[in-house]
Amino acid sequence: MAIIIKNSEQINKMRIASEIVAKTLELLEKSIKVGITTNELDIIAAEYIKSRGAVSSFLGFEAPAIDVPIYPKHTCISVNDEVIHGIPSLRKLKNGDIVSIDVGAYIGGFHGDAARTFLVGDVDEEHKKLVSVTEKSFFEGMKFAKTSEHLHSISAAIGDYIESFGYSILESDFGGHGIGKTLHEDPAIPNCRMKNRGPKLHKGMTLAIEPMVNQGSSAYKILKDGWTVVTKDGKYSAHYENTILITDGEPEILTIY
Repeated sequence: MAIIIKNSEQINKMRIASEIVAKTLELLEKSIKVGITTNELDIIAAEYIKSRGAVSSFLGFEAPAIDVPIYPKHTCISVNDEVIHGIPSLRKLKNGDIVSIDVGAYIGGFHGDAARTFLVGDVDEEHKKLVSVTEKSFFEGMKFAKTSEHLHSISAAIGDYIESFGYSILESDFGGHGIGKTLHEDPAIPNCRMKNRGPKLHKGMTLAIEPMVNQGSSAYKILKDGWTVVTKDGKYSAHYENTILITDGEPEILTIY
């Protein structure tokens, strides 16, 4: 495992990329309405990212798996039982949907990455709770994102909080990751309690922490497009992510403005 510690110049470049991601998500939240297509949302994101002089971190991304096509859109947009990596399309959002949008931006040689799950119209209380718990689990993890801790303290806090509500965590094939000059760097960051402590946290680490929470079982399948991950039981899933910086004190969340 080769974890890359960032210097102040590199961190400032990541702040710029992350601010673009945050502003893109704010714009998308304002654009969400019943009847809009996920492709229309993708275009809104693409135009804003371009207007800031950045490019999408996702467009043209090559998966490590064999025979999976390169990612064809600027964002990942996943609706209801779609957990992550949903490909924007002509699908129209309906009243009561929940929609997870993952955005990455690359500028100045560095990436920023974040995701939110938004409510569409009148969402029932059960699914509102799922979205709320997913977001709060991230902040439970942030309590341990300090140089006095090890990486898997973050993982344990996220997983314990999620499981206390009877929800499940996407099986260990997916989780958070380091981020910097490449979108995915070491270390891999699980969303559940692990047997070991993981690497010690150091000032200058930049991490993308992203709980993915299923209302039902943790089991999933990948659709024929090679990207879209859906729950096997058809129950809803939510996603929340930020790029963070480990400091001498409290973590700095780069993708919140």
